Amino acid sequence: MTTDAWVNETLYPDWGQRFRIKRELARVRSPYQDIAIIESHTHGRVMLLDGVVQITEADEFVYQEMLTHVPLLAHGAAARVLIIGAGDGGVLRRVLMHPTVAHAVMVEIDGEVIRLAREFLPTIGGDAWDDRRAEVIVGDGIDHVARAADGAYDVIIVDSTDPIGVGEVLFTDAFYAHAARVLGPGGLIVNQCGVPFMQAEELRETSRRRARAFPYVGAYVAAVPTYVGGFMTLGFAARQPGLHALTVDTVRARAAAAGLLGRTEYWTPEVHVAAFHLPPYIARHLPVAEPHR
Repeated sequence: MTTDAWVNETLYPDWGQRFRIKRELARVRSPYQDIAIIESHTHGRVMLLDGVVQITEADEFVYQEMLTHVPLLAHGAAARVLIIGAGDGGVLRRVLMHPTVAHAVMVEIDGEVIRLAREFLPTIGGDAWDDRRAEVIVGDGIDHVARAADGAYDVIIVDSTDPIGVGEVLFTDAFYAHAARVLGPGGLIVNQCGVPFMQAEELRETSRRRARAFPYVGAYVAAVPTYVGGFMTLGFAARQPGLHALTVDTVRARAAAAGLLGRTEYWTPEVHVAAFHLPPYIARHLPVAEPHR
């Protein structure tokens, strides 16, 4: 359908962004959420879930690269990676860029997100869907983590919506406790924690919850244009202290061994290290952690 209408994002009641639509490509009501894919005049194709922008072709590389390359290079030798959500396939594609990865499991609760992304956003997932190392499961990521064996994974990447609706259970104490259990000794988990200029409570609360299960909890930032409100924060929780504090030389050496240098559009070794140096307005929302149990 060709149109000259606008779509207004519904994340915040009093402030937001809108896109002028070239055409609407798909609109589906799944058992979990309303899914819309539009073609915009400025950002290529855009996926919205329940009226909230999830990904655009123009700037998806920022979020996807930082959500993926930072934890995998921080670990340094991740062979088993669990991705929860990320039904567009962009995180899976970038996980598989790392030659240490032998098995990447992606668990997405909404099969319609996968179907529509493969049909209308094919460049984002690319050929990752058919990689022999990839296992794509349409199912409940919470249940998958609860049932997984101790030490089953090296890295967990959670690409979820905000802690409302279908994404809410990915921010609970029980989820983080299971995540800590299924990670190996050097394991770590990352997940989006919102835009703290507008969603400070999300960062504060998830940091407290992660600290009950992990000995190190922090955050790093990425500037994603369509996640309006300034820096997006990505929560970082590890079983081994120090993984957030690598030097540029160490990160560059690991990236070179992985063949990543020159293949990214936002992530670099310098950006990786700098992303953990938070401006005060964000850092103040990381209180002293409660002792982990």
